[in-house]
Amino acid sequence: MGTSSYDLAIAIDLGTTYSCVAVWKNNRIEIIANEQGNRTTPSCIAFTDADCFIGDPAKNQAATNSANTVFDAKRLIGRSYADANVQSDMKLWPFKIIKGETGNPKIVVTYKGEEKQFDAEEISSMVLKKMKDVADTYLNTDIKKAVITVPAYFNDSQRLATEKAAKIAGHKVLRLLNEPNAAAIAYGLDLHKDRGDINVLIFDLGGGTFDVSLVTINSEGKIEVIADGGDSHLGGEDFNNQMVNHFVVEFKNKYNKDISKNCRALGRLRVACERAKRVLSSTTETSIDIDCLYDGIDFSSKITRAKFEELNINFFRECMKTVQGCLDDAKINKSRVDKVVLVGGSTRIPMVQQMLQDFFHGKSLCRSINPDEAVAYGAAVLAAKMIDKKNQKVQDMVLLDVTPLSLGLEEHGQLMRVVIPKNTPIPFTEEITRYTTSDNQSCFVLKVYQGERSRSIDNILLGELRLSNLPLAPRTVTSVTVCFDIDDDGTLKVSAHEPITGNNNSLTITKNQLKHTKEETDKMLKDAVKYNVDDQEYRKRVEAYNALDNFVYALRARMKDQDIRNTLSLEDCKTMDAVAKEATHWLQVNKEAEYDVLAAKSKELKCVCRSIYEKTNVRRSMTSYMSTKKN
Repeated sequence: MGTSSYDLAIAIDLGTTYSCVAVWKNNRIEIIANEQGNRTTPSCIAFTDADCFIGDPAKNQAATNSANTVFDAKRLIGRSYADANVQSDMKLWPFKIIKGETGNPKIVVTYKGEEKQFDAEEISSMVLKKMKDVADTYLNTDIKKAVITVPAYFNDSQRLATEKAAKIAGHKVLRLLNEPNAAAIAYGLDLHKDRGDINVLIFDLGGGTFDVSLVTINSEGKIEVIADGGDSHLGGEDFNNQMVNHFVVEFKNKYNKDISKNCRALGRLRVACERAKRVLSSTTETSIDIDCLYDGIDFSSKITRAKFEELNINFFRECMKTVQGCLDDAKINKSRVDKVVLVGGSTRIPMVQQMLQDFFHGKSLCRSINPDEAVAYGAAVLAAKMIDKKNQKVQDMVLLDVTPLSLGLEEHGQLMRVVIPKNTPIPFTEEITRYTTSDNQSCFVLKVYQGERSRSIDNILLGELRLSNLPLAPRTVTSVTVCFDIDDDGTLKVSAHEPITGNNNSLTITKNQLKHTKEETDKMLKDAVKYNVDDQEYRKRVEAYNALDNFVYALRARMKDQDIRNTLSLEDCKTMDAVAKEATHWLQVNKEAEYDVLAAKSKELKCVCRSIYEKTNVRRSMTSYMSTKKN
C-alpha cells in the first residue's frame, strides 16, 4: 500500500443503525463509500453456517436469518444485563441475549453450526473493522489512527467499552468525540463565515441516541459549547419498536395468535416497520405486506403518518423538553438561537421538524449537510487537526467542550470551594492560593470534588493530593499555589507547589472519572436546586465561623507582640488576654453555632477590641499633646 505525504487519520461515526467513515483529503472532507457504493454502512452483523457478513450483506438477509442477525450493539455496549433499557429492548430483538459471568449481556448466535457468544464490544469491533477496511481500500494505505464519535451522554463504562472495541478492530483512538460537537465542527466550517457570533443549536436524533448542544461560533471559526443535554437511549429504533408493538397487537386481535416470542416473525416485522417509517417521511400513508409472517398467515396492514406520530408523540415531546432544558442550562432564550442544525437520520421525520419549528417560532432548519454524514464530517476535521499540524484551515477550527459539573477543593469546615464552575468551556486553567490553617502545619491534603453543593461531602470526591514537608511557620504564613488544568480532551490535572521549598505534587483525573450518566448529572443538579436554601445557610454559617476564628487568631497573635503590649495599659492587656482566651474556648464548644449567634459574638468581640484601641489612641494623643506643650 502507498503512503501519504503526512500521517492520515480517519473519522468514524459508529451509529446504532448506520455507521459512516470520513477523511480530510485534498483540503476537503471526503465521505468514503463502501464496496456497494453506499456512503453509510448498516451497523449490522449476520452469522450463517458458512460465513459472517457485515454491513449491507448482513442487513439484506436479516428477514430470513433474524435470530443470527445482530444490530443495535451500541445499545448494549458498556451496559449490564440488569440494565432496565437492556431488559426492555431484548423483548423485541429477534436475537438471544443472556447474562454473562460478569453480569454483562452476551449475544448468542449460531455460527458455522455452533452456538457462539459475543460481547457487545466484539460486535461493535466488527463494525469498526469494516469501516477501517473501507477506508484502507479507498486510501490505499493501512490507517491506524481514528477519531471515533460517541453520544454526549455515554457514561464512563460505555466510553471505555467503545475504546476497547476500537482497539480490537486495530484502531489507535486519537479521541472519542461527542457526536453533537462533531456536527458543530462540520457546520462551523460554513457558518463562521457569517458576521459576528452566532448561537447554534445542534439537534442530533439518530437511530439509538439523542443529543442536543448549544454552541457559539464566532467569525473566526471558534466553537464554544455552552450547554448540552440528551438521552443515550432514545432514537429511531424506539420509533420502530412502537410500530412493531402496534402490529403485534393488531396481528393478535385479527388472528388470535401471539408472534411476540417468534424471533423470525419479529425480525421480518421489524424490517417492514423500518421501511414503512422511512416511507412515511415522504408520504402520508403506506402499507405493511409480509408473506407467511406466522403459521402460514400472510399479514397485510396500513399505517398512516398520523398513526405513526400518535404512537411516538411521547418520545417527540421528550425531545422538546430536552431542548428547553439545554437552553435553560445555557441561560439563553430561544429567540437568541440563530441557527437550528439537524443531525441524524431520525430528524427526517416530519413531526420532529414541525415541533422544532414551532418551538422556535417558525425558524427554518439547517440541513445543508446530509444528516447521516454530518457527525463523521466534523470528526474528520478534528482528526486532521490532530494529525496535520501544518494545515492552517483545520488548525483554525477550535472546539471547546464544557464542564458538566463544578470542580473544586474542600476548605476548612467541609466547605466546597469552586475553582472551575459548571459549563466552563474547556480547555481551561485556573490558579488559586491556599494557606495553612494551623501553626507549624507540615502537610497539605487537598481533596478534589465535583458537584454543586456547598458541603464538600455532598459532592463527588475525585481524589486527594498530598503535599508534605512544608516549612514550619505560624498559621496563614505558608502558602501553596494550586492549579486546576483541564485539557481539550476533558482530562483534569490538579497540581500544587510550595514556593519556599519547591515541593510539588500533582493528581490526574481522567475524563472518564469526570463523566456521569445523564440521570446522575440531572440528579446532582436537581439536588443543588432542591437544597439551595440549606446549602446557602450552611455556607454562610461556616464562612462566619471561619471569619471569627481568623479574627480571634489574629487577636492572640497581636497580644503576643511585645511592641503592641507596650502601647496598652496593664489593665487593657489583661482584658484583651482574657477576651482572646474566652473567645478561643467559645469557638471550641460552639463549632455548630448558627449564623446569628456567630455574628453576635463577632460583633461583641470587635466592640470590646475597638473600645480598647480607641482608648489607647486617645491616651497616645494626650501624651503627644502634653509633650508638645511642655516643649
